[in-house]
Amino acid sequence: MPGAGTRARLAEPERSFGLFEAFGIELEYAIVDAETLDVRPLADRLIAAEHGSIENEIERGAMAWSNELARHVIEIKTNGPVAKLDGIAERFEREVARIEERLQPLGARLMPMAMHPWMDPQREFEIWPHGDREIYAAFHRIFDCRGHGWANLQSMHLNLPFADDAEFGRLHAAIRALLPILPALAASSPFADGRHAGLLDGRLEVYRTNARRVPSVSGELIPEPVFTRGDYAALLAGIYADLAPLDPAGTLRHEWVNARGCIARFDRMALEIRLIDVQETPRADLAIAAAVSAVARALCEHGAGQQARLRALETPRLARILRDTCASAECARIEDRGYLEGLGLDGAPRSAGELWRELVETHTAGGEPMEHRPALEILLEEGCLARRMLRRVGTRPDRDALQALVRELCDCLREGRLLRARA
Repeated sequence: MPGAGTRARLAEPERSFGLFEAFGIELEYAIVDAETLDVRPLADRLIAAEHGSIENEIERGAMAWSNELARHVIEIKTNGPVAKLDGIAERFEREVARIEERLQPLGARLMPMAMHPWMDPQREFEIWPHGDREIYAAFHRIFDCRGHGWANLQSMHLNLPFADDAEFGRLHAAIRALLPILPALAASSPFADGRHAGLLDGRLEVYRTNARRVPSVSGELIPEPVFTRGDYAALLAGIYADLAPLDPAGTLRHEWVNARGCIARFDRMALEIRLIDVQETPRADLAIAAAVSAVARALCEHGAGQQARLRALETPRLARILRDTCASAECARIEDRGYLEGLGLDGAPRSAGELWRELVETHTAGGEPMEHRPALEILLEEGCLARRMLRRVGTRPDRDALQALVRELCDCLREGRLLRARA
């Protein structure tokens, strides 16, 4: 979500990085009661237990923890840029174990996936009351954060650097093209309010509409086709102008207020991808990050003709594909010939799952770290986490079935394993 919780993960590096020379990963988790699995607003107490005082962000060597807008959410992240993605899942697993150790005396634990299946945000939401509270208060005053789109969503943010305007343009073109099919790999939010509303990526639906009072803040989630810093500044200026009557002090006048699925952070020369649901284990998150990065790298390396095709993809057509994958994930039918050709493929229709299989096989060719292949194979063979969740409990689970599913997902996070479609 936008706000102070989006502080830089590739912020103020000691040197600038070019395309795919570094990565930044952020994973958000809900804190829940160890018995009932209801949300528990304990992020500040967790940070205080680890650090000795309440801070917005604490460093733990190569990793760091930080708050988010909702007091029941904690973010674990790489503490600055990392040169490669292999070995990073183990770092996250160690941080998860440490947090679980700190939460145990409080009768709480961590819950993965992108939405809590039965949280009532009107009743259970508590805003972060400590550092940067003026920013969170501004969001709450303008948008009313007592809704799923603010209070009940967890994601992975993947940060990719660029060195100059030319690299920004190539990277932004590549990521815009991949955003619509990310739910096919990453959807993990099929339940809200105790039921399945027909979407596999419910998080993106509530996220898409959470700033409807000022529609330009999130747009269509797919960024506009802007490929220079100057054009991007004009986009931000429009958002700032639309917010100004509601934010006269300019509290939200920062790059991070842009809530599109991918935003440019020129303050740290990186693109931040926000469209990816968090998974049940960092092993799955890092496999997705590796696949997306590998395919994006290949798209960035295409020649001028292919770059022109990518840049010609209009936002509304990409947004239509995104709506389809939010609904059906890997089973969504991709029939837009121009879109497929923009990705460098033939224009024959295929499912989003088949499309990812082809992109991965074409553009990784075994180049991704071996550690990511088992998790990626499960995603491609058994479907996204939301699909596997539905295969476990169906589309009309009762509360007991949902609670058992959530408990197993919490165990998956603790144990570093993926949920399988069948137990």
